[in-house]
Amino acid sequence: MRYAIVTDTYTPDINGVALTLQSYVRGLRARGHAVEVIRSARAGEPPGSDAQSLRIRGLRVPRYPGLRFGLPAPRRLYRQWKQQRPDAIYIATEGPLGWSAMRAARALGIPVASGFHTRFDEYLPDYGAAWLQAAAMRWMRRFHNQADGTLVPTTELQQFLQQQGFERVKLLARAVDSSLFDPAQRDPALREEWGIDGNGFAAIYVGRIAAEKNLGLAVRAFRRLQQNRPKARFVWVGDGPMRERLAHENPDFIFCGVKRGQDLARHFASGDLFLFPSRSETFGNVTLESMASGVATVAFDYGAAREYLRTGESGAAVDTDAAFIEAAVELAGDDALRRTLGGNAALAMKRLHPETVVAEFDTLLRELAERRRTSHAAHAA
Repeated sequence: MRYAIVTDTYTPDINGVALTLQSYVRGLRARGHAVEVIRSARAGEPPGSDAQSLRIRGLRVPRYPGLRFGLPAPRRLYRQWKQQRPDAIYIATEGPLGWSAMRAARALGIPVASGFHTRFDEYLPDYGAAWLQAAAMRWMRRFHNQADGTLVPTTELQQFLQQQGFERVKLLARAVDSSLFDPAQRDPALREEWGIDGNGFAAIYVGRIAAEKNLGLAVRAFRRLQQNRPKARFVWVGDGPMRERLAHENPDFIFCGVKRGQDLARHFASGDLFLFPSRSETFGNVTLESMASGVATVAFDYGAAREYLRTGESGAAVDTDAAFIEAAVELAGDDALRRTLGGNAALAMKRLHPETVVAEFDTLLRELAERRRTSHAAHAA
């Protein structure tokens, strides 16, 4: 089969969408399929194409250094796909490039699956534009309802979108590479660099350091648990527009920057408690990565946490800010419980296999292609 994947973000970008797509592409190619990635060109990178990707001119996302969105290119995509027709197309982002891809695919009669990866409507209040939330939802609904199927990672999100008038919403679960994210990656030397002795404590946050992640709550939770563990350290892995301000206001915090691959796994496993205060995730891959790393996790009860995190078994899935802080304090103060929860979490993640998810993704795209071929044959007859 020949597939095309359209996205504004792709590795080496560090975010859930880019890393999820990388796993899809690698998995589909390993299954013998030809996969073309159509993405926005990075800063300093010329638009163009090579054997496996097509780069479309892009612009920087305001207030998000390093992230870009692709500009409209319907005619370029139409020509590309008319010459080398994909059996199915997956559009991961709803920006101008995604709309162009949808337009070109519909003109050529190529089946399309879209991915609902980001709750843009949830981001808007953090940037002073809450009044645009309803318009953002209408914009996303109009885009996704043009697709033959919209893929989501949780039943919770599937039900929410169906209630909002989204059509043909299909579930595609996520997985985590537990051969990479593993408790065995814990590194005492790294903990020493953080200023932590053998019995010390490190809270850790991994992700975008940005307003929509609700990071003020993580800071409050840490300061509260620090009253009981005054030598505790808070380690931040990632980057974003709030990093400079957080570092200025909290000079005792440790900022490690963006980490990838085994280095990221080493940082995860070397923490003692993962604090994930975001309320704006469609999923939250980092929740699975922390669990696979054997780190007890505190997160809000939706997305990945609702699907996989079990309070009292593998961490704490909470509903309120007060409960978040309370859980952080309780787990920080009970080393034995925290280790038990982390061990349970790591065992639970062993059951989630990336190969299974890619196989399901492949099946969904194949079904769309077969359905389109059957429909064309019926009309021809």
